[in-house]
Amino acid sequence: MTDDVHTQVGDRLVGRVLDRRYRVGARVAKGGMATVYEALDMRLDRVVALKVMHLGMGDDAEFGRRFVAEARAAAKLSHPNVVAVFDQGEDDGTLFLAMEYVPGRTLRDVIRQQAPLSPARALDLLTPVLSALSAAHDAGIVHRDIKPENVLISDEGTVKVADFGLARAVTTTGQTATQGLLMGTVSYLAPELVTDGSADARSDVYSAGILLYELLTGSKPHTGDTPIQVAYAHVHADVPPPSALEPGIPPYVDALVQRATARDRDLRPADARVLSRQVRRVRSALEEGLPDDPDLTGDLTVPLQAMRDESGYDDGYTRGTGYVEHRRDQYADEPASANGYHDPAYSNGYHQPARRNDTIVVPFEPGGAPPPPATRVTPQPPRKGRGLIALIAVLALAIGVGAAGWYYGIHRYTATPVLLNLTATEASAKAGEVGLRTTLANQDFSETVPRGQVMETSPAPGDRIRKDGEIGLIVSKGPERYRVPQLAGLNLEAAKRALDSIKLVTGRVTDSYSETVPAGRVITFTPKFDTVMKPGNTVNLWVSQGRRPITVPDTTGKPVKVASRTLRKAGFTVERTDEYDEKVPAGSVVSQTPSSGTLFAKDKVKLVVSKGPPLVDVPNVRRKGLAEAQKILTDAGFTVKVEQAPFHLGLNLVAGQNPAAGRKAQPGTTVVVTVV
Repeated sequence: MTDDVHTQVGDRLVGRVLDRRYRVGARVAKGGMATVYEALDMRLDRVVALKVMHLGMGDDAEFGRRFVAEARAAAKLSHPNVVAVFDQGEDDGTLFLAMEYVPGRTLRDVIRQQAPLSPARALDLLTPVLSALSAAHDAGIVHRDIKPENVLISDEGTVKVADFGLARAVTTTGQTATQGLLMGTVSYLAPELVTDGSADARSDVYSAGILLYELLTGSKPHTGDTPIQVAYAHVHADVPPPSALEPGIPPYVDALVQRATARDRDLRPADARVLSRQVRRVRSALEEGLPDDPDLTGDLTVPLQAMRDESGYDDGYTRGTGYVEHRRDQYADEPASANGYHDPAYSNGYHQPARRNDTIVVPFEPGGAPPPPATRVTPQPPRKGRGLIALIAVLALAIGVGAAGWYYGIHRYTATPVLLNLTATEASAKAGEVGLRTTLANQDFSETVPRGQVMETSPAPGDRIRKDGEIGLIVSKGPERYRVPQLAGLNLEAAKRALDSIKLVTGRVTDSYSETVPAGRVITFTPKFDTVMKPGNTVNLWVSQGRRPITVPDTTGKPVKVASRTLRKAGFTVERTDEYDEKVPAGSVVSQTPSSGTLFAKDKVKLVVSKGPPLVDVPNVRRKGLAEAQKILTDAGFTVKVEQAPFHLGLNLVAGQNPAAGRKAQPGTTVVVTVV
């Protein structure tokens, strides 16, 4: 086997049976702590997803305990939108979970191929996710790792949330971090997980809000060159309204996203069930075709409080309840971000309201005093003599904008170099020569690119990239190959599923009788076990019909030698019993059991063989006259033969007989009488 045969072939687990129950098939996915395989549960004859902890990690007792706790926590959840956990076990130091297998795709595939989605479609995808999280939150479980990769969509369209591996039962303190470990994917982490490692149901709500933002826009709200920068953004910057990227999104959808992703968890919905109710209200408004619903938008908008620091600075908001209007002019001196919203660094940690039509609607805490009347700022007429200054300012601004456009649009970018057919190390070195970094984005099979070499890059060669940017490498795993699994002894459906799981095709199925393999199970197959094959190649099966039935011939009345030879040639064993019979000649078969129907090879057939008529006593005819003696013997069933004694006197008296009187003989036997 060459080195180009892909990892599946060299994978130590593929083809292995764990816990004498799970036959490991193709690898489905690989994560930070475990690898997921498609496997066959041979006991229940069903396909499962087997999540196997990485080699060596089982040596960590704390990690092993957390892995087992994952199974117990997830097993509590029985919900149509939750991937079911069936079993947890250990095999020679290998810890694993047996879970429901969901063939299909992930939400990441949907985002990559279809985003941005319409608000209605995005909410329809989010609804079953929230349903699953609601069940978890009701059970006191926080998922902590909601992301598109953990949302599975089956071929039938059912949405299921997977991998409660980071979930923990909520404690009374709500602290669920383990030894300060920051768990979860950074792009979807709630701010509190970054700052102090604590998590509750509202942390999942935040991640769900980020998920909705990504469905609506096709991009993440916070990005950065490093995970630390992204995590910092979650803590210090609000999630912008999706309409900043997709202008057609209604205000109440913006409000829903920003409510769910409020940095202050106290401002978010209490759990997934509360968020689900809000989603249903927004979905109803979308069905009615409402471009805006002020009441709904007001109910969902994140409440903001007035803020005045010790120096007397007023942030421009008024404490109280209700809403107050502010003109855009009030923020003229505040620095703005590139998308037109205030930079979070100037927001004192509070969410800046979305601006529409020069008017900003600011919510207030319920239960307070009525809002003051709307404040309007009347622009002052320009003073004389400032025209030249204004012109210079405009020119300076134009120059600045042009310079900024050149810098941000051209100067900062370069072309992606050609890294194809290089090893990852060589590609990294070549990219480094022009100041770029590389990362392993994915691995895939290739019939043309040798294993370990770059087959594709993102961005593609020649595409624009920042001069300090990062190139994602897609590295070849070599030709896709699989080993033929051991199929002997499996029933036909299980054998087909085992082949499907590694992309091999069930070929010709031949029914054949077998004296040893039960009906319906595979007797043999070709190519043989452990043969390396391409996906799509066929494997032929011979399936047992059970033992071959044999028709029983009737040998009644035949000589026993002939009968025995006939039955043994057919494959039966013969059991013989001898009996007297007046009608059947000695040595012939009186009866046979069974004498018809079918039996299987080596089954027993019983023969009753005749010994002839039963024996009778020979009568005593000595000293009787010949005529009388003949009559007595004939009446007894014997035949008579007369012989004269050497000294015959002519008296015709019986002087002797053979067989002698009192002996037993079969009727018909000849009795010789000697007369004198």
